Amino acid sequence: MTQRILVVEDDVQIRKFICYCLENNDYEYLTAANGQDAFRKIANENIDLILLDLGLPDIDGVDIIRKLREFSEMPIIVVSARDKDKEKADVLDLGADDYLTKPFSATELIARIKVAFRHYYRFRQMQVQTFYRVKDLSIDLDKHLVYLHNQELHVTPMEYQLLTMFFKNIGKVLTTHTIIEEIYGKGYGNDTQALRALMAGLRRKIEKNPATPEYILTEIGVGYRMKEDTE
Repeated sequence: MTQRILVVEDDVQIRKFICYCLENNDYEYLTAANGQDAFRKIANENIDLILLDLGLPDIDGVDIIRKLREFSEMPIIVVSARDKDKEKADVLDLGADDYLTKPFSATELIARIKVAFRHYYRFRQMQVQTFYRVKDLSIDLDKHLVYLHNQELHVTPMEYQLLTMFFKNIGKVLTTHTIIEEIYGKGYGNDTQALRALMAGLRRKIEKNPATPEYILTEIGVGYRMKEDTE
């Protein structure tokens, strides 16, 4: 079935470019030039993914993400000229699946869309999944065991919790704020020193060379991401 994408963008030229890319890659699409029109189409049309500009004339894209996440898990890719790390982290914390900074190429746009769909379908399948593997690293949630090269690997309870987060979100950027809240609790604050120490200890156990990790990558200024087998 053809996937349908809603393009929420007020810049006419950028909107035309995005639509051209989608059409050339066999995606159906709808467009909206403002937030109100976007919500109308979301309410009345079958939409599988949203490409969302943050700088809309009537509603800030951040508010659209916040509202959408109250009732929908559909993939949201932010397409914006705002390129500060904090802004990227903020929208990812709110529930956006990816962040694409303008200007961008057609190749990058389509690649991000394919990844977002892959993450979404994997997320739906993972609701009952208890065993995950990436290359030679795996985790069994039923047995609470981690394996590296098919050998049981000793990890601390916090390292296990951290790995569980990454395996359940393979390929997706997890912000430091999201990880800290999950691992240490919502009242912990934003001190990243403990998380960096935890990550360093985990990498020493799972990576051949912690300085050039194969499994958990650092997204500078934003957070971390578990690498996919396909990368």
